[in-house]
Amino acid sequence: MTTELANPVYNPPMEPYVSIIYQDEDFLVLDKPSGLLSVPGRDPALSDSLATRVQKTFRNALMINRLDKDTSGIVLMSLNKRAHAAIARQFEERTTEKSYVAVVWGTVADESGHIDLPLAIDPDNKPRHRVDFTNGKNAQTDWQVLERLSLPATRLRLHPLTGRTHQLRVHMKALGHPILGDEFYSEGDALAAAPRLLLHAEKLGFRHPDGQDISFSSPCPF
Repeated sequence: MTTELANPVYNPPMEPYVSIIYQDEDFLVLDKPSGLLSVPGRDPALSDSLATRVQKTFRNALMINRLDKDTSGIVLMSLNKRAHAAIARQFEERTTEKSYVAVVWGTVADESGHIDLPLAIDPDNKPRHRVDFTNGKNAQTDWQVLERLSLPATRLRLHPLTGRTHQLRVHMKALGHPILGDEFYSEGDALAAAPRLLLHAEKLGFRHPDGQDISFSSPCPF
């Protein structure tokens, strides 16, 4: 995920340099812009990332969850080992509540639905992934229509029930409605319809290490 670049030129946004939604002694809630890696890639040209920016101020900060480079929205970083273990476990056990907003190509006919399609990396097109009924891992997504647009396009709210790489992007393509601006999974008019991937991690709920249930949101920028 960290070296995911459809375009070899990496020019991450600089303003805001770091956007902090919330912080306490245990963790940071960050609003990652589209175009910025969550963690640095192996290539020195990919050294700028949300993690490295945050660690300039918070040396002990560690990434808990990641977003694809071109996905914007909520990312968590821990500030101590206790908090990292407590929150990371919730992601592993799928007890967090996550929702995304996406704009997809075409007019989605139904009002809501459930996608249950296993995913695996596409060995001939890394780092792309694909639906794979033989070798794929369980991947499930719920979706609801928010608005039908005139492009034609549809604004959806997506709830990933699992956390596979590129899950929402591949599932939307499999549904026949790729996300606008997706350099990996859309093409033609769907690719040209937006200057960025129109996918945003809007809300995240989890249990604070002190035992309190909390949630955070980031306004969708598109």
